[in-house]
Amino acid sequence: MSVTETGVSYYGLSYPEHAKRDFQEMIEHHCNAVILALSEFDIDFWFPNIVRVAETAKELGLRVYLDTWGVGKWFGGEPPSLFLNNNVANRQVSAFTDEPLSAACFNTEAFRRYYFEIVEKLAKYVTAADGFFWDEPHYALPKSYASITGGAGDDWSCRCPVCRKLFESEYGYEMPKQLTMEVKRFRHDHALHILEEATQRIKQIQPNTKIICCVHATLGTYYVTENRGYDNWDKVGRSIACDVFSTTILSYQLPRSFFKSITQRTVDIAKKYGKGSQRWLMNYYQQPDNVSEIEEICRLYASMGVESLFAWTYRGGDGTVLAAPNALEMWDALGRGYESVLQR
Repeated sequence: MSVTETGVSYYGLSYPEHAKRDFQEMIEHHCNAVILALSEFDIDFWFPNIVRVAETAKELGLRVYLDTWGVGKWFGGEPPSLFLNNNVANRQVSAFTDEPLSAACFNTEAFRRYYFEIVEKLAKYVTAADGFFWDEPHYALPKSYASITGGAGDDWSCRCPVCRKLFESEYGYEMPKQLTMEVKRFRHDHALHILEEATQRIKQIQPNTKIICCVHATLGTYYVTENRGYDNWDKVGRSIACDVFSTTILSYQLPRSFFKSITQRTVDIAKKYGKGSQRWLMNYYQQPDNVSEIEEICRLYASMGVESLFAWTYRGGDGTVLAAPNALEMWDALGRGYESVLQR
């Protein structure tokens, strides 16, 4: 068993005295860490209490990570983006149709300034935090018909004027509409550039900050690839934007062989580059036929050498539209799973 960190994501950022009770419940469920899911609205409106909530978690002995949740819809998450509300331009663009998409293009100067201001503000003032969590960063997936060679669809992003100009300056010819090897390389490079610069800015303020980079857990083969820009796990793993290599939640409907495959690849990448390893569990929306399976998966991940286990989300999402059918039962099962693997 190698698990030294167990935690959940948490939305309750409004009042630290209420968060304190929730944090105590997390500790009773054998969590020693929490990820604060911070939407653009939270950061804009509730910032003084974000600082206090983080301090409260730290005082109780929890490690604290800050998740730039849904920012620009470049990161994963349900919350709307204030940046997109206030910017009709600076959006990712479909390669096939030239349609603007509901996601910010992180190569545009406007979004880069906006995002760097957010992370610098968090690093400067939320000093109780131990690190940042890059939550499923991705290029937008334009809606398209599924393709056996293109996974979610052949269309892709971003081919906005800024991306096209950058590509031409680097490769010497106009950015094609086809997803060529050069285009894939360009996308992989620039998907990491913004995270690497954000990481450098954060560590200039708080040098000991831990950066967790969580990528989509896909097969990444010829037949199934979502072309999200972070598909090259080797490239992500060796990046400075990654102190802990993390892969996302898997559906309980998938075979356990897939759980093993993703976990082995995660641990292998982390070990190759001297990074920490993290796997995620689903504790919302969907549940296995027998909730005790979540305990078995915790033990599976631990047996394979995973160091950090996190689940989305606190209390199984109870009270949200994404709650598990038996949310509190799932939450208790997660606690038992954590208890069985956590190294004290």
